Order: sequence, then C-alpha cells, then structure tokens
Amino acid sequence: MSDRIEQLADQMTLEEQVSILSGEDFWSLPAIARLGIGKLRVSDGPNGARGGGSLIGGVRSACFPAGIALGATWNVDLLQDIGVALAEEVKSKSAHMLLAPTVNIHRSVTNGRNFECYSEDPILSADLAVAYISGLQSQGVGATIKHFVGNESEIERTTMSSQIDERALREIYLIPFEWAVKKAQTWGVMSSYNRLNGTFTSEHNWLLTTVLRDEWGYDGIVMSDWFGSHSTVETVNAGLDLEMPGPPRDRGQKLVDAVRSGAVTQATLRKRVIAMLRLMERAGSLDDHRPFEEHANDRPEHRALIRRAGAEAAVLLKNKGVLPLKGDGSIAVIGPNAKIAQIMGGGSAQLNAHYRVSPWEGLLKAVGEDRLRYAPGCTNHRFEPVLRGPFTAEYFANETLSGAPVHTEIQDDAQAFWIGHVGGGKVDPLHFSARISGTFTPEHSGAHRVGIYAAGFAKVFVDGKLIADAATNWTKGHTFFEEGCDEVVGVAQLEAGRAHQVVIEFVTKDFGSLGLAAFAAGIGLPLGDKDITEAVRAARDADTAIVFVGRNGEWDTEGSDLPSIELPGRQNELVAAIANANPNTIVVLQTGGPVEMPWIGSVAALIQAWYPGQEAGNAIADVLSGVQEPSGRLPQTFPVRWADNPAHSQDHEVYPGFEGKVRYEESIFVGYRHYDRLGLTPLFPFGFGLGYTSFALSDMVVHDAGFEADGDVAVGVTVTNTGQRAGSTVVQFYVSDDASSDPRPAKELKAFAKVSLDAGETADVTVKLDARAFAFYRERARHWLVEDGSFTLRAGLSSADLPLSAQLTRKTTLMLPV
Repeated sequence: MSDRIEQLADQMTLEEQVSILSGEDFWSLPAIARLGIGKLRVSDGPNGARGGGSLIGGVRSACFPAGIALGATWNVDLLQDIGVALAEEVKSKSAHMLLAPTVNIHRSVTNGRNFECYSEDPILSADLAVAYISGLQSQGVGATIKHFVGNESEIERTTMSSQIDERALREIYLIPFEWAVKKAQTWGVMSSYNRLNGTFTSEHNWLLTTVLRDEWGYDGIVMSDWFGSHSTVETVNAGLDLEMPGPPRDRGQKLVDAVRSGAVTQATLRKRVIAMLRLMERAGSLDDHRPFEEHANDRPEHRALIRRAGAEAAVLLKNKGVLPLKGDGSIAVIGPNAKIAQIMGGGSAQLNAHYRVSPWEGLLKAVGEDRLRYAPGCTNHRFEPVLRGPFTAEYFANETLSGAPVHTEIQDDAQAFWIGHVGGGKVDPLHFSARISGTFTPEHSGAHRVGIYAAGFAKVFVDGKLIADAATNWTKGHTFFEEGCDEVVGVAQLEAGRAHQVVIEFVTKDFGSLGLAAFAAGIGLPLGDKDITEAVRAARDADTAIVFVGRNGEWDTEGSDLPSIELPGRQNELVAAIANANPNTIVVLQTGGPVEMPWIGSVAALIQAWYPGQEAGNAIADVLSGVQEPSGRLPQTFPVRWADNPAHSQDHEVYPGFEGKVRYEESIFVGYRHYDRLGLTPLFPFGFGLGYTSFALSDMVVHDAGFEADGDVAVGVTVTNTGQRAGSTVVQFYVSDDASSDPRPAKELKAFAKVSLDAGETADVTVKLDARAFAFYRERARHWLVEDGSFTLRAGLSSADLPLSAQLTRKTTLMLPV
C-alpha cells in the first residue's frame, strides 16, 4: 500500500470517506475535488464495454463472443488477448473497470445466463478467467469477477437462497474466484444478488471476510451487484466495500450515522476506504480528471480477433463428410437465424454493436450469391420483432401523460431501457410518463401480432385503436430482470405498403428490487405450413441445405431461465423436414447451451456456433467453407433430454426453488460428474468436438518423484496430427481417486492444453499438477486432504474418450490449508 493512499485516507472527512463507498450514479463514484481524487467509472461486460450506460442504444462498441463461446475455445492465450483488447474498449468509454468476467457454473442447462459463463467445470472456468483478468489488468483496467457466489439460476435471483454445502462450494463454485484472487490478483469481486445458505452474499461475513480476505489474502474491493445491497451496518461489517449503483440507498448519511453511533467502527470504515483508494490508484482514476467522453472505436484488429475467436469457438458435433463445403454446388440457406445475426445473449451483457454480420451475409462473401437460395421456414422469437424507427418520444414530468412534454427526442426503435439520466434529465427516472409515436409499413397484408412488455404500464395503439394493453391488468412476469410483465399480444389487420400509425403510451410503476423503467413493442406476421413447405422445396432443389436454428437473446438472457431445452417454435419440425428432403443437410445451432435434438440421426452435419459476436456470419462462414478449423470443444455436457441434467428434479426446492430456497442436492456431482455417477450416456460429452483433421495420443509419461513429499506431478503425452490438414485439438487430463473415504466423482478435469499441429506433425505436451489436483475438501476438518492410496491419471480428447492412463500411489496422507 502506498503512502499516498494512507495520507489521502487521513485527510478525508468522515463524509468524504463514506462518499466513495457508494456510487454517485449508475456507473461512477463521486470525485473529491478538494483532495484531487478523480471519478472512478465502470462499464458492463463481459463480451464488450458498453457505451452510454443503457442496455439499449448508446455509443457503439465492439461485441466479442459470449462467455460460453469463449469457454468452448479452451484457449487461455486467446482469452488473454481478448482481455487486452477489452481493456482498450473500456478506455474508449472513459471507464476504469469492466464488470467481468462471469464465472458462475453451469449447474442447470436451463439457466438463462449460462451463455455469459464459461463452463460446467470449475477448472476450465478458472483457467480461462485467470487469462481474461490477466490480459485486462495488464493494461491498467480492473476486472470485477462475478457473481460471488451461488447465482446459477435467474429465477427469483434477488431473493432466492442457494443452499450449498461447503464441500460443493470449495470444490466447484468457489474455484474460479479463488484462482482469480490467487493467480490473477483480480482488483474487483462482485457479490451476487442471492442469499447463500440464508444470508445475502453482500452481507455474508464468512464469504467476504473469512474466505475471501483471511484465507485467500484478497486485497481488492467487493462491490454489490446493482441494487444488490440490502443493509448498511451488516454489509460494511461483513466486507462489502462498495454499494452500487448511486445515489446510495443504504449508505450516505445512514453510514455516517452508523459510524458515529459505533455500529460501524472507524477501523472497519478505514479498511473499506483504503481498499477503494487502492483500487483507484491501480486503475488510474485517482488522477484522471479528463472530461467524460465515449468513443465508438471500430478497430480493425478487434474485428479480426473477434472473427478468429468466433470461428475457434465453433464446435463440430457431427460430420458425415459434408464439411467443409466442397465444389460449387447450390446451397439452400434456411432457418430463422440465417438472415438475423444472433451475436449475443440478453441482459446486462448486451450492447450496441458496431455492426452485425448474419450467416447469410457471411455466406454471400464466402461462396457468392449465385449458389444461394433462402427460405426462412419458421420463426424462433420469444417476443414479436421489435418495431424499427424512427420514433418520436415525448416525455412528461408526471405519471399521467398530461400537459406539455418537457423533452422530445428521436429514438431508433420501439424499445427503451431507462436508468439514471432519462428524458434529457428533465424527468424523475422512476416517476414519469412517455408517448412514443411512429409508423409501421408491413410487407404483407394480414393479421399481424402486436406485442408489448414493460417494466411499467404500457399500451400500444395502431391507427388510434388500442391493440395490446400491458397496463390495465399488469402482472409481474419474466422480463427486464423480473421487473417487467410477460408479453401481452393483440392482433391487428394491416395492409401491405401502408404506413400504419403506431403509438405507445408508457407510465412508470413502483419497482420491486431494481430501479428501472423499460418497454419493448413489436409487430410480426406469423409463419405457417406454407413457409415450411417452401423451405423443403428449396432444400430439395439444392445440392446442400444449411439450416440455421437455435435461440436468441430473448431466450438466453439475464433475468429469466429457459422453460425447457427444446428448440422454440417449429424448429424441430423444420430440421426434420429439411433432413428428409436433402441427405446433405447441415445444421448450424446458435444457443447459449444444449438443446434436445430428436433429428440428430437424420442430419449429415452439426455445428454449435453459440453467440460469436459481431463477426458471427463471417466466423460461421469461415468454418463452413474450411477457411478456419472448427476447433471448439464442449464446455458443457449436452444431455439427451433435460430430465438427465443434475438439477432436474421432481422436488421443486432442487430446481427451480421453493419458498425462497434452491437446494443444490447434487453437491459436487455437477455436469459430467453427474452423468458418470449415474451411468448416463449424454448426447455429446463434456470436452467433445470434431475437426477437419484427426489426432492420436500416445506415450503417456508420469513424473511423480515429488508426489509423496508434496503432491506434485508432471504428466506428458505425445500428440500426432494423423489427418491431411493442419488443425488443433485439446488434450484433457483427468484425475480419479481409486478408493476415497468420502464420495468422489469418477474423474475430474485437472488440466488441459490446446495444441495446433500441421498434417503429420507430432508434439509432446506436458502439464503440471499440484497437490490440490488430487485433494478433496473435508468439511468436518475444514481442510483439503490428499489421502494415501492409488490415483489414476487419464488423458484424452473428451470426458468420454480417455485412452491413456497411468496409476500412482501415495503411502501417506497430506493435509492442505484452505
């Protein structure tokens, strides 16, 4: 700690000290001009640095692949490069910290936020998080790893208590955070919304002080998730340094009073202040007095990195010789995700991307328009397509739409997410009304569906007639982080080519947990049997059919879990019909996790492309055409059906939660550990992925001279590219405890290495394992334990393909501290 920090803390008044322990507004802390302390600013991540604050609109930003896509790369070097690039993005938004990475574990396949997280496995998540944080902080931008801890579902997440035993916490859920602290020295940790075993994580002394600071030696700051602080004295005393956002709800004068009364001691307050000043010094905000400016820097090198990462994330799950695309035959491009670029999930990770490349656009550049024919087939949206503008928005400084508007502006489309600065700053952001007016000109005549959902009271009028009413009987639903209602849909007969008048009326309402106002309005014309028939005709007439299906950010989103893992709408029907019409059917799947695939036996090839960022279409076309190798490997097990997942249960307390509790009954048996335990064969195992070449492993060598003394082992294998072209693979190393006194998984991933080789090339790969790789957490004694007896090391290319093994033995036990 520098002398300057100590001196500043000593010079600050009580009120000044308290002021930097909460936000001034949604994205920044207050400056202290008297002492020359600049304003610390943060920006949402993790797949970009959002400009403008709001989730909708704002200054444009580069959109990188989603977390699960980065997890599928299994490439720590790539994650470090992305961290460096994101630091540049953060700086372009005049910010000092990125609210990222997200490392919660894929406990349930239905978690709406899985797309934002890396994996079901703690070691894969931890390794990638360390690389991401290291890259980011190497450029002087702080990371804020989140959400600490137990936020594995979006259902009632602001109040739900995650009931997790300590062994599962230590062995699964805490590992990415522990590595971020010990190996990457992260500057920030964000507490989760939920309770952990009955106590809000933002005021959980065992979590924030005993584990994080005392055991791990953490010297960074802990900030609340937005509106995730619920008390004054309890949060400060437990170890929460920063309440966000501002203006403060639990701090400010309340904290001043608590210090003066002795409920919070001067010593405790000073710890929080010192932590904040240390962060400001590290991130450079102490002396940053530049005017706030945001820039949309569309950097060519970031475009190239995003495109490369998107292609590397693609996982080839099946290929009967049809990929990469060959010759100059005709291609039918089919499906709801073909001409719409699904680049990211929904929620706080979303941003206003510089551009979006759709798969259709990518294929146009790759193979030329003459070879392509398009048919949508069906839709997959959760809500009616948002109306595109321009729209005129009139704001009223009341909740009755009365009098003259106090501010008028133009917006791009019929949606808004209002936080902080609203209506030109002329209205109270939680108490106002607005009228949004524009037109909609349909391409076809017919009965159109008009939808509206809102965190507030909203109505849609078409040509002066009320069509959709989300005000009169407003009921809380699953939109806008559970602050909004579910979509209300009406029907309007519209005429092709005619500009129909559309007016949306919006009035704020009292919020539950998160202080925001928002709405989205859309109009769509349903597709039917004739559209599937047209798609089948296009497929039958083509040499190859590529079907682009999946979900989008309406389904894979913060604030809402998935109702199932079936493809939405009629997509399963569409894929089956296309496969029946054309034996060379390729499916490109874009989702934030697994789906059930009743058609898997009928298609010739399958690629999981996730949400690969703004270069989506180019990255996908690179893989389809063979310009890039699909070198991704699954970071999450794909079950045959949802019921096979470890969190699926007839007991609602196990999932989705009951009476405020969600019980992690499976404990340490998450992901592939669960399938191994029950002998279930998944659709595709953890770590699986094909390529355009092949690899063989041989000659496993174990160096265990130090195993008895300190638990250290080095394991090596030889990797050979046995195919006809260059490519890459991921060598995975698993550990099994052959006879443990406590139940342990059949095997656990403990190390991995991504290897790129030319055709016929051979390389030796060696990884090092420390004692923790062989230990389990003994909850009764509160230490890690490596027992005496035999262990088996396995190496292979997925959790179900481990051809090499070796056994090693200990004569004594080894106890390791927490």
